Amino acid sequence: MLVPGKPIKLTKWIHGRACVVRVQVDAIVPDADPSQTYLEPAVVKWLDELQGLADTGSVDALAKVGDVYVRRSA
Repeated sequence: MLVPGKPIKLTKWIHGRACVVRVQVDAIVPDADPSQTYLEPAVVKWLDELQGLADTGSVDALAKVGDVYVRRSA
């Protein structure tokens, strides 16, 4: 843990053109400023990777890490 504080879980939504994925990530509520949450660099990098998968519509890969919602036409 890079920042001292209370560890929590956050829900993050990653939006792509054809799908949305909901994932749980580890975050920290810093002792110094409990009004903010802190994501460690590895978590931010992972979220960026998921954004790339969502942008390309890689539903199968996203389904391995979270709940995927696919846009369907009526």
